[in-house]
Amino acid sequence: MFFEELYREQILERYKRPHFKGTLDEPDAVYEDENPLCGDWVRVMLKRDAQGHLQARFEGQGCAISMASADLLMEYIQGRSLDEVRSLTKEDVFRLLGLQLSPARAKCALLPLKALKVAAYGLPDQPVVRT
Repeated sequence: MFFEELYREQILERYKRPHFKGTLDEPDAVYEDENPLCGDWVRVMLKRDAQGHLQARFEGQGCAISMASADLLMEYIQGRSLDEVRSLTKEDVFRLLGLQLSPARAKCALLPLKALKVAAYGLPDQPVVRT
């Protein structure tokens, strides 16, 4: 119970003061999605450096679970490879959040993952060299 309370506090903190909410200059991939049933929406932006490591930011509005999920995912993938991002699962999201979620809340938590994966699969396998 103690750890669940800590995770709830983390979710509220990320909702109120997200670390990775904002935009990227000239992102390599952008994908936006929404859950019309609850009103959550998220836009994920990805940018790769010459070594293929990712930077990510998000914009969006929604419940604390969806926005905390987006922020935690963006933090988690900083500097990771495209393959690592493409291999993320819903279990990874639940682990980052640290909570058991009802099916309705799980949809909120997984919306950012869906947007992230679509954006990641929209990138070419090799980084584009900028001149």
